[in-house]
Amino acid sequence: MMMMTTAKTPANVNDLAYYIPHTIPPEVQAYESKLDQLGVGKAGKLGALILRLEKDSQTGKTSVKDQYSRVPLYTQRALYLEEALPSMAYMYIISPSGGILQGDRYRMDIALRNGAMAHITTQGATRVYRMEKNFATQIVNIEVDEGCYFEYIPDQIIPYINSRFYQVANLRIHDNASMLYSEIMTPGRVARGESFAYDICYMKAQATNQDGKLRFVDVAMMEPKKRSMNAFGVLENYYTVGSMYVLAPSKYVSELHDKANLVLSDFSKSLYAGVSILPDESGIIVRLLGDTASLLRNAVFEVVRITRKIILDAPFSGIRKG
Repeated sequence: MMMMTTAKTPANVNDLAYYIPHTIPPEVQAYESKLDQLGVGKAGKLGALILRLEKDSQTGKTSVKDQYSRVPLYTQRALYLEEALPSMAYMYIISPSGGILQGDRYRMDIALRNGAMAHITTQGATRVYRMEKNFATQIVNIEVDEGCYFEYIPDQIIPYINSRFYQVANLRIHDNASMLYSEIMTPGRVARGESFAYDICYMKAQATNQDGKLRFVDVAMMEPKKRSMNAFGVLENYYTVGSMYVLAPSKYVSELHDKANLVLSDFSKSLYAGVSILPDESGIIVRLLGDTASLLRNAVFEVVRITRKIILDAPFSGIRKG
């Protein structure tokens, strides 16, 4: 097991309970079973990533102040890719295992402090491999303090045949901070005839403000073997689904809503999209349906682009990946 740290190792990072969601939906628990080899909690089955990013008082750049990684999760050093935003840190989450396996339990804790600005993505798609027993989970905890700006834009999730995956995202975003969070779900390895061949993919996102006030809860549960994804009112004729949450100070919300609707209307011939304002005008939610992940990703980038312009008065040049 390989670990990387620039801070004191958290006291509970070696406890299995640290990696287990507080509640696991019964639809996911139904697949719980004992693993004969490489069971839950064994070496290589627990992945951890802890990041604390802060604006450096001397350079003005956002830098990593605390970092702890437990493979199969780790990140490379911060990069500064935007000429218009030289203080924004770009970071890539990398998993050398190539994907998520049965019995895996991952957890990420990311915090932004002191006016930090960051964009975090994944090196590539998250592949959820075929499972004979049990399931896999991932916890994403994100905290964005006052005056900070954060974009969490991972690549798509690809659930393989017979896979079972539960992800819960806990977002604590200050009323005077901004965050963009996106998820894209594909039907599977379509080229291999595995469209909607997974058992379950359960995605939950919930957000509060700095005082613990609930901002939204959003749940997407897909069980294609029990309910056709092509049914009326589900995905119908589309194959890829995406959700995006833009949490921002209320003064920006109306403009975000109007301009997001306008820019997504340009995609109307190739995807179905809708934008709604979240309760208490705390942000917007974007729903996307299309045929390919690349199409949805382009739409997500357009929302990132207008959000940066409205909030930071800066451009977005895209994400560079080798």
